[in-house]
Amino acid sequence: MPVEADLPGRPEKEPEEEGPPKVLAVGPLQTVAPRSFILIGLFLLVLFHTLRVAKDLFLPLMLAFLLSFLLSPLLRLLKRAHVPEAVGAALLLIVLVGGVGVGLYSLIDPATEWIAKAPESMSRVQRKLRTLRAPMQQMSRTADEVERTMAGDSPTAPVAAVKSPPWIKQALFGGTTAFVSEAIVVIVLLYFLLASGDLFLRKLIKVLPTFKDKKRAVEIAREMEHNISTYLFTVTLINVGVGVAVGVGVWLLKMPNPVLWGVLACVLTYIPYLGAVVGIGILGLAALLVFDNLGHALAVPAVYLVVSFLEGNFVTPLVLGRRLTLNPVVIFVGLLFWFFLWGIPGALLAVPTLAIFKIVCDHVDTLAPIGEFLGPAED
Repeated sequence: MPVEADLPGRPEKEPEEEGPPKVLAVGPLQTVAPRSFILIGLFLLVLFHTLRVAKDLFLPLMLAFLLSFLLSPLLRLLKRAHVPEAVGAALLLIVLVGGVGVGLYSLIDPATEWIAKAPESMSRVQRKLRTLRAPMQQMSRTADEVERTMAGDSPTAPVAAVKSPPWIKQALFGGTTAFVSEAIVVIVLLYFLLASGDLFLRKLIKVLPTFKDKKRAVEIAREMEHNISTYLFTVTLINVGVGVAVGVGVWLLKMPNPVLWGVLACVLTYIPYLGAVVGIGILGLAALLVFDNLGHALAVPAVYLVVSFLEGNFVTPLVLGRRLTLNPVVIFVGLLFWFFLWGIPGALLAVPTLAIFKIVCDHVDTLAPIGEFLGPAED
């Protein structure tokens, strides 16, 4: 009898325990999650399209914000010396614009000369590399003759004259008006960002309701500003060091215009991996045009290669540490993405933008998994 009494009670209790979880757990996952993913996907598509179409608007804004983070430590030093923020911002902009202007004025002539004579000099480069590619050239020539013989064509063909492509003039002078207008926007916005100081932070603190929220906002803002400015300032110093090392190295090898190549190396170092490849290729072609000895010519890009290897594998990881370094895969994908959106300027801003996004994710609890994904692998 006790067994028979327990048997009918069991099926009555099991539906009560299993019924409610099925209604609460399955229903929302089937209705809300797909809708959320669709909305997020549409938002990202609209955002990417807007960034690409409105490049002339967002590129100066992003550059101004990055420069404001870079110059904020210097502005704080001036403020500690009892220099008003408006005056300090003006002094920093005068030094920045003056230095960039003098640098461009001194480098524009040699850069234009090198670029203008590059197409006509390709035949000279080919002759100097003929000793290295003689076997491959012979095989290619034999294959071409066999192909022409089978097709019934003449074994000889006229050689086209080498002409200077029209894109060189367009690349040098075609975008002057747009460059000047965007530079003015960057300078004006940068001045207001530096001169305003903590204006936006004070506004945010005023809007927040509780004292705990205000204190938390100040802590996050200060730590983010410190980390971002430290990262940008440190990377800039490292890149300047790379430029100086490359410039001194090629100067010792008697390469003309060493300052030009040092500046080129400094700028291209902002583009990891791809920047060094492009710089080594450009410097190698220039060295082949200058030196008749092949070994001497190859020693010039070898200096760039050694400096870039030391910077990427030892200096930058040692100085920045793991907390401010990024995943190599994320860096490469970010370079491709920003290059697709904004071209060369986007590639230059890709890594600083990713670093800033990682720092923000590390300080926001809900974005912490993304920050961990952007970071390098564990040792």
